[in-house]
Amino acid sequence: MSHDASSLKARAAELLEQAGVTLGGSRPTDIAIHDDRTYARVFAHGSLGLGEAYMDGWWDVGDMPGFFTRVLSSHLDESLRTLDTLIAHLKARFLNRQRGDHAWDVGRQHYDLGNDLFEAMLGKRLVYSCGYWAEADTLDAAQEAKLDLICRKLRLQPGQRVLDIGCGWGEALKFAAERYGVSGVGVTISREQAEYARSLCEGLPIEIRLQDYRELDETFDAVLSVGMFEHVGGKNYRTWFEVARRCLRDDGLAVLHSIGSNGTPGRPDPWIEKYIFPNSVIPAMSQVASALEGLFVVEDWHNFGADYDRTLMAWRENFDAAWPRLSARYDERFRRMWHFYLGCSAGVFRSRRDQLWQLTLSPQGVAGGYRAPR
Repeated sequence: MSHDASSLKARAAELLEQAGVTLGGSRPTDIAIHDDRTYARVFAHGSLGLGEAYMDGWWDVGDMPGFFTRVLSSHLDESLRTLDTLIAHLKARFLNRQRGDHAWDVGRQHYDLGNDLFEAMLGKRLVYSCGYWAEADTLDAAQEAKLDLICRKLRLQPGQRVLDIGCGWGEALKFAAERYGVSGVGVTISREQAEYARSLCEGLPIEIRLQDYRELDETFDAVLSVGMFEHVGGKNYRTWFEVARRCLRDDGLAVLHSIGSNGTPGRPDPWIEKYIFPNSVIPAMSQVASALEGLFVVEDWHNFGADYDRTLMAWRENFDAAWPRLSARYDERFRRMWHFYLGCSAGVFRSRRDQLWQLTLSPQGVAGGYRAPR
């Protein structure tokens, strides 16, 4: 090992010790380095270098979520603010990358990967968002509980018409139509999702459109949006709430389900940006609050972020169980990429660095007050 490499290794070991992680240690959260170029790559490129080095097989860890929980709880990542992070931060702040053709990037790169992957990972229902584990002990039960919680928060009644902004594979609308007797419209920017949602909701009074949400201009009794706001971008939050407001009856309710950050606005992770969700950014509370001012009364702001840890761990278990079948279509580098994504994400929620919010909104305030179901 060169002098430079050994000094980088010593610096890495010192930083990791602050998080209770030992290089080459025997605990599940200790990491094993297989290639000494890892150190230079991580110090030069932060999370991007760390993730790519893992994908290339340069290092391993027994308990990826536990490792990231330690790193994030000790704020070790802040010692690695690199140029990549700065560039991603500046792009998020000053460019509107969710407009025009870019708005469709995430559909093409992520959601169009193939329904086989998501069917294997997500369980009985294709719901790619946090489950609600208050009384659930399986992933399928947690996802059903989450969908029912949203319907109860919206106070859905038979015959009502519901809008789902960013409807994914159509599971929320299907659930609402079957259990609560509503009709609805769902919009998505993923061709694969739209086709799947149409076949899933066949025979139900549901219309699925391949459409940008900004084009919507019709009235509904209720509006919901689950796991889509993370792709809207700070420059468009006000527009999103204006669309939701113009599409909602004066006495209607809206539920927004989104990951949220405790911190200040806008630092997308460079690795997530490149490999998983292009143009995505986690909203800060201050951004959401100012974007809905004068448009909605916040009747309820519910945080169950710790439930995302359990959801992600269940997804990883499903993914691993299905890997023998999936490996015909996806290579080993993809498997490592997906493990890094799920493990890192679980660590983010386990360390409580990010949250999961459900906001229940009314245009003018519910007369006499709103009691939020839990």
